[in-house]
Amino acid sequence: MTDELRRTPLNKAHRAAGGKMVDFGGWDMPVQYAAGVIEEHMATRTRAGLFDVSHMGEIWVEGPDAIKFVNRLTTNDATQLVDGQAHYSALTNEKGGVVDDLLVYRFDQQKLLLVVNASTTDKDWDWITSHKGEDDVVLTNVSKDYCQIAIQGPKAVEILQKLTDTELSPIKYYHFTTGKVDDVEAIISRTGYTGEDGFEVYADSQFAEQLWNKMLETGKDKGILPCGLAARNTLRLEAAMSLYGHELSDDITPLEANLGWITKLNKDGGFIGQPALAKQKEEGLKRRLVGFEMREPGIARDEFEVHIDDKKAGVVTSGSPAPFLKKNIGLAFVPVEFAKTGQEIRIDVRGKKLLAEIVPTPFYKRAR
Repeated sequence: MTDELRRTPLNKAHRAAGGKMVDFGGWDMPVQYAAGVIEEHMATRTRAGLFDVSHMGEIWVEGPDAIKFVNRLTTNDATQLVDGQAHYSALTNEKGGVVDDLLVYRFDQQKLLLVVNASTTDKDWDWITSHKGEDDVVLTNVSKDYCQIAIQGPKAVEILQKLTDTELSPIKYYHFTTGKVDDVEAIISRTGYTGEDGFEVYADSQFAEQLWNKMLETGKDKGILPCGLAARNTLRLEAAMSLYGHELSDDITPLEANLGWITKLNKDGGFIGQPALAKQKEEGLKRRLVGFEMREPGIARDEFEVHIDDKKAGVVTSGSPAPFLKKNIGLAFVPVEFAKTGQEIRIDVRGKKLLAEIVPTPFYKRAR
């Protein structure tokens, strides 16, 4: 590991627990633990998994124009949020490409929190601050001040409830509150990136190890496991959740990535990239993101070519075995005329063009 790699406040805890560390976008992060990727994935689907997501970025937007400012920069409609509610959104450039996808938390009329991806935090900060204009807002990058721990899975609520007096059951999905977790002041958010129920807990980074160890200890009898990046990736892929740099980028629009539902083209005031996206919608998409299952033995990996009618038609953005579903699955961009359920495609897997079929997404949906 080089000195250039950044570390979360849980770095020592990961190493002490035998985490296999890798360079993830400039961060020294655990890709897996001793139990292995499949066990971590299955624990999250059936019991509970614990994830260090402290590398994510946090940016406060405060002031009289907070909502107006965020609404101008993001695709979703921030004016529709109520206190204690969050939503998924995207920063877009003038061409309609995605600068980043993010969560927007509304604390009150003049206080919003933006949670952005780790690998794009610096880029996002520059983008956001460069578009401040005349809006009366104060922007603060507090990424180093916070740890973020995600407890996910069917037993997550039960485990976390033992550590807080805050009633968790009434908190709806994509809502949050503030309260104490193991006597530590925290933001308790019913959100996640696994397709399971659960919470993301934000707290002062000095309490990261305390919270991490306490959650593992409290959940031990429920079968909780610490989970690395690999399981986080297979879980989000089964749930068909986009990963920045794969399904989203500066050159991919939210409409192409099936995120029309967070792209409010008619909201008052518009947003950066709105004219380009409106034009794209009017003229029709040329490509669209689809999910596929392999129909022949073989694993479609990221960046493998997709062929239709013996011609290259697209590329796999994410591909992997799906541990819970016991299938080999993936996401890919294909020409819109072929982006339909049942369409046969072929994936070039190390020189062999293996049969696959476009299927509906998400591949996995938890029982409510």
